Amino acid sequence: MNKIRNKKKKWIRLIFRRRVFVSFLLLVQITFIMAIIAGSSLAFRYAGFALSLMSIVVSLYIINKKEKSAYKVTWVFLILMFPIFGGILYIVFHFASDFKKLQAMFVRRKEESKPFLPINEESADVEADCLAQIRYLQNYAGFPVYTRTQTQYFANGMDFLQKVLEEIQKAERYIFLEFFIMRPGFMLDSIIDLLEEKAARGLDVRVIYDDLGCFFSLHTDYKHNLEEKGVQCLVFNPFKPALSSLQNNRDHRKLVIIDGKTAFTGGVNLADEYINKLERFGHWKDAAIMIQGEAAWSLTVLFLQMWNLERNEDDFTAFYPSTSTEHPIPTDGYVQPYGDSPFDDDNVCEHVYIQIINNAREYVYINTPYLVVDDNMLSALMLSAKSGVDVRIITPHHWDKEIAAITSRSYYRQLISAGVKIYEYINGFNHSKTFVSDDRTATVGTANLDFRSLYLHFECGVCLYLNSAIKDIKRDFLETLAVSRQITLKDCSRNALQRVVQDVLRVFAPLM
Repeated sequence: MNKIRNKKKKWIRLIFRRRVFVSFLLLVQITFIMAIIAGSSLAFRYAGFALSLMSIVVSLYIINKKEKSAYKVTWVFLILMFPIFGGILYIVFHFASDFKKLQAMFVRRKEESKPFLPINEESADVEADCLAQIRYLQNYAGFPVYTRTQTQYFANGMDFLQKVLEEIQKAERYIFLEFFIMRPGFMLDSIIDLLEEKAARGLDVRVIYDDLGCFFSLHTDYKHNLEEKGVQCLVFNPFKPALSSLQNNRDHRKLVIIDGKTAFTGGVNLADEYINKLERFGHWKDAAIMIQGEAAWSLTVLFLQMWNLERNEDDFTAFYPSTSTEHPIPTDGYVQPYGDSPFDDDNVCEHVYIQIINNAREYVYINTPYLVVDDNMLSALMLSAKSGVDVRIITPHHWDKEIAAITSRSYYRQLISAGVKIYEYINGFNHSKTFVSDDRTATVGTANLDFRSLYLHFECGVCLYLNSAIKDIKRDFLETLAVSRQITLKDCSRNALQRVVQDVLRVFAPLM
């Protein structure tokens, strides 16, 4: 009898968990809107006419708005399909007060942090092609270039984890973590145990994780559990039961910051599949980078900007790393960390990628888990290949999302016809996000080649110029290429049904 009673209690707790409750309320809202629109009385018919007129006005607004053409096409197409429902859906999604509030707050925090990222004038002797990228990131986007910095590239998650644990052990003042996905298991537990130990010794230990990214992996009490261990915690953009475009804007960054002197970023989240302790979609191929020295400060500022969105309690100068004149960090080329936000008019990650493609003279090699791009990126890739540059892209063969696979493959024929070489990593899922070109420049970061990463998410990365890690990134690409299968035009042959499905998915790709 007790077992049955306990089982009932367990199910009741499960049913009323926040995640289920949130999903239920969203469904209620959608049903309510549909019921209003589907009404058959005279009043409803007048309401339908008014809403249709609103959809026309909204469509004109969308067409004239300063926004990516792909988004315009998607929303106008959606409104054409649902002339009554489409306009009001756009208004509900794009004019929520919570979005405007968070946007204004982020812009304010970014402005406040500008004095802590001063321009570095030491890049005058960089080659002209690299200099264009440096000037864009430094003078316009606000991310300085650094010299006295060492780098280490990681071609898999386990090497990344081992180095992170080693560096956390050395921490003296503070440890900051910011991740899109955290899932209990060997990887996360190993790090949290160390964080708890360091917090007990008096270090300032903080964790940011994205609520939607961890929606099905972390219990709703996880934040409280961390704080009980002495670890300060912030849950970014908690998922709310309201139709709002703000829910699209997620914190997709992966950051580990130690004392402002050491920083990690890349594609690796804190879950066991990233280190192949748990197999999902075959072998998980990923990449990350560690920077030590002056450049780590830029990623520290990115973390503090995000932390201050909610708490606004920190003076950045209190976290500035102490400098050592006894053992200065030697220079290894130029290192330029950068961040991207959906709350401004500049798509930093996209511009970094396009600059690398456009400036390539011999080759550009790209790792990406998704290949869902707009006309600008598509044109850049095709023009580079048509100009004689060796453009190669490795995507997964085993995908984590079937829709992403179908949509990504819809671009293959167009790219291959232009001379771009496409490969699929046959051993499993390629989650790396790397670009390398001409043995001179590279970037490692968190942004995929898809609409979400390039336009909707908070992302970050590190640009390298004439840096020793560039050869490691190239070597990793070529080793991955050896276990990848080249896709031919014959492989891209599609029947009528496949073409229709892919064409539809491409239209709605900006919303996926």
